Amino acid sequence: MALRNIREKGDEVLRKKCKLVNKIDDRTLTLIEDMLETMYEADGVGLAAPQVGILRRICVIDVGEGPIVLINPEKIEESDEKVIAPEGCLSIPGICGEVERPERVVVKALDKDGKSYTIEGTGLLARALCHEIDHLDGVLFEDKVIRYIDLDSES
Repeated sequence: MALRNIREKGDEVLRKKCKLVNKIDDRTLTLIEDMLETMYEADGVGLAAPQVGILRRICVIDVGEGPIVLINPEKIEESDEKVIAPEGCLSIPGICGEVERPERVVVKALDKDGKSYTIEGTGLLARALCHEIDHLDGVLFEDKVIRYIDLDSES
């Protein structure tokens, strides 16, 4: 396993749409392990492959209940109820803003063994799922910010 450099705002790779993963091989599994290690080292709750320069539909999430690996994730359902809450991004350090997201989402994906599964998330997990899937489509959280939060005045 190895730490990967997290791409930051202004890097064109963050604005590109990712390609589907057609084969889960050793290279893919190494990328997933590296992404988890990088996310934990950066104190993040999620990381998408384009954030480490790889244009593939892979993301990892851990909201405190253990790591979740999503390959080729797609939202298949979301609640009408929306929640506005603070959000940040490892690719836009030092910036926080309020973003509206669905309270509940259902996502279909492949796990690292290539098995299809669905995951339902509410609260922070729903927010993380939406945030990371947005990354796979070249969308950054700042595109959806309703109001920026001044982190300096929060302390």
